[in-house]
Amino acid sequence: MSSRRNLLRSIPAVGKVLDAIVPHGIPRPVVVAIVRKELGLIRRRKLIPDIDEISKGINERLDELRRSRLRPVINGTGVIVNTNLGRAPLPQSALQAAVESGRAYSNLEFDLCKGKRGGRAVYAEALLAALCGADGAAVVNNCAAALVLMVSHFTVGARKEVIVSRGELIQIGGGFRIPDILESAGAVLREVGTTNKTTVEDYRRAAGGDTAIILKVHRSNFFMGGFTASPSSEGLATLARKLRVPLVEDLGSGALTATRGIAEKEREPTPKEVLANGVDLVCFSGDKLLGGPQAGLIVGRKRYVEALRRSPLFRALRCDKLILGVLQHTLERYFADTIEQDIPLLAMIAQPRDQLQVRAMNLAERLSSQRVEARVVDTTARIGGGALPRSKIPSVALEIKPRGCTPSQFAAKLRLGEPPIIGYLSGKRFLIDLKTVLPDQDAALVAAVGAVSQ
Repeated sequence: MSSRRNLLRSIPAVGKVLDAIVPHGIPRPVVVAIVRKELGLIRRRKLIPDIDEISKGINERLDELRRSRLRPVINGTGVIVNTNLGRAPLPQSALQAAVESGRAYSNLEFDLCKGKRGGRAVYAEALLAALCGADGAAVVNNCAAALVLMVSHFTVGARKEVIVSRGELIQIGGGFRIPDILESAGAVLREVGTTNKTTVEDYRRAAGGDTAIILKVHRSNFFMGGFTASPSSEGLATLARKLRVPLVEDLGSGALTATRGIAEKEREPTPKEVLANGVDLVCFSGDKLLGGPQAGLIVGRKRYVEALRRSPLFRALRCDKLILGVLQHTLERYFADTIEQDIPLLAMIAQPRDQLQVRAMNLAERLSSQRVEARVVDTTARIGGGALPRSKIPSVALEIKPRGCTPSQFAAKLRLGEPPIIGYLSGKRFLIDLKTVLPDQDAALVAAVGAVSQ
């Protein structure tokens, strides 16, 4: 027992450890909490490390925590709507508009004309309805929330069933699955058809007194070929009207403009097109192909939208003033002739390959002056974000040959650089795809690559 006490006495005091660790720019109370937690774990060990080893381990944990702080990175992956890297870059003017409304009070829920409490997101929803040719529109905090809101509202009383094709029970990012989302909203799934073939007749046979809604999910993050068939929105709309239940379609990526020019084999349907086909409610994301902030956008028949707005759940899912500020400004850009220049995501997609080639040659030359071996190679970028999964966009990348380390080790160094650069490995090569590097990041890219290459 005495030997154990002596062992525990050798554990350094919190103050001594604090003096031994390096500054990380983390608030001191957070650092103290981490130190106390680490020392508590050490007390359970049979062997007590010396203070140098203890401080080294705590420094590593503090460094990991510091690097988890939200910060800009350079996306060299070639995946344009990169969920892990924040999806769509936002218009600078939209961010400035959000700053202006956020730094002071705003008319978030105040009617300036009537001088009393007003609705939230009235202007943004009016823009959205006009862009989609809809009677009504509503905004919540993400597309999954939009789906949960609609399913929760319509699956009440005896009507609990949501009819959905087995071929549309997809998994979205982060391991979330459509069946799990629906069941969490209190729905009972009625799966119809098979993985590769579903017909309107399958839906008709499954419908009954328990049917609450018919759900169609756009397969935007994968595709099926060969012996396949899916019912059209028009066919399902006709059936839904006969059953007197709403037809809801989850479009996911939410392209407001035509995507025919991106790829020959596929395209993303727009909300306007889907509503014209008879769908009652459509939901989609604000931060994917729309190029705005994270939001779940609902458009469709006014009576359904107003019913959703009266749901108690709607308040829990609504967006804050900063998101609404960015969203309304982004939507305004869609009414301008310069839309492809105004929305960074659309500008990135439309940027010609020959412009990327010129940028790449310039960057390779600047890196060469820093004794970094880089060459320009052809590559293909992707849309990402669960949109146009077969589409490959011609692009240009910098292939960098590191000195004194492997490509994998070099990639790790760049991730820890200032600013962090996220490239990708292709075989034994390390590449930075310029399709997803913003033009105003070129100087920072050269400096960061040069710094870790010394």
